[in-house]
Amino acid sequence: MRLYVCGVTPYDASHLGHVATFLTYDVLVRRLRQLGYRTRLVRNITDLDDPIAPRALQLGVPYAELVEAEVAQFRRDMDQLGMLRPEAEPRVSEMVDETLAFIAELEAAGYLYRVGGTLYFDTARSNVFGTLSGYPEDLRRHYARERGGNPDNPLKRNRFDFVLWRPSRDGEPEIPSRYGPGMPGWHIGCSAMARTLLGTTVDLHGGGIDLMFPHHECEQAQTMAVQTEPFVRTWHHCEFVRYRGEKMSKSLGNIVLARDLLTRHDARTIRLAVLRLYRYTAGFEWRDRDFAAGERLLEILLAAVKAPGGPDPRPWIERVNTAIDDDLDFPTATAELEDLARAVLEGGTDPAGPQAVVELAETLGISPMRPNEGIEVPAP
Repeated sequence: MRLYVCGVTPYDASHLGHVATFLTYDVLVRRLRQLGYRTRLVRNITDLDDPIAPRALQLGVPYAELVEAEVAQFRRDMDQLGMLRPEAEPRVSEMVDETLAFIAELEAAGYLYRVGGTLYFDTARSNVFGTLSGYPEDLRRHYARERGGNPDNPLKRNRFDFVLWRPSRDGEPEIPSRYGPGMPGWHIGCSAMARTLLGTTVDLHGGGIDLMFPHHECEQAQTMAVQTEPFVRTWHHCEFVRYRGEKMSKSLGNIVLARDLLTRHDARTIRLAVLRLYRYTAGFEWRDRDFAAGERLLEILLAAVKAPGGPDPRPWIERVNTAIDDDLDFPTATAELEDLARAVLEGGTDPAGPQAVVELAETLGISPMRPNEGIEVPAP
């Protein structure tokens, strides 16, 4: 199974919304491996992007210094939370040659036009642009304005044409190219990285729901402009974590940082607190008191694995796995795990009961045996 998950733009620290998204793909990969699949997960780092330079200027640090600090913090957060490391974690800056080669293919196929020093993709020539999101025109315009698409630029041929290459702005790297010094647009890097590291077809391409438009819409359009094979078999988008009535967002400032949580809570508590609430199709409203439920559940699991025996765990094993297989229904899976742990604590003579608590918890990436450590599930 070839999976591509859009990672972070390293201009600020990861928050609980990121944690929920990356937990989703972490448990998915664990379950796929359990079922005997070989997986290759690519999770990129968008280290050439519009928000980085303004943030670096605000903090008074060089662009590269901010990037390196935030990448290091992100990796610490993911490691502490027990996330499986991806097989590849490319940076856009490391794949500029592949990105420029992709732009050249688009140019040869007639999809590229220039306005000043900026290269645009001509969406009017695409027969798939708009089919991924299915959003009506007014909603696409709203999201394009909100997410850097600049649909009101009168110099573009079409409202939703998007940048492939542009001149660098103050404080940004200037990368030499045949199109002039500059930087790639947001979308083209992911197409180049996915194709280079996974091949022409990706089995599952994931990320937050806010990436469906314009990011993934543009990715699909530019990739399908230069190949006949399907680009993505399954698009997968995670709904928002809401906090204080709105989606958790750096731009809104209503964020709960992963690094702050990890200084106050056992990483397993954070995983359990999120998994018992989060189903990617719906999202959830986070409340600070939700940690208490995660802590209680961890205490129950820790007690259950020390019990000498319990009931026959097979019905619970089937229900937990069925819930995960049912479109990643983590709240039901977590509730069934808790029910098994409570049943073990009520007594029984089957030693498989406590062992099943250990194994099912590890499927969710939680070790009842070792604090603050993730469980690596080896690929078969």
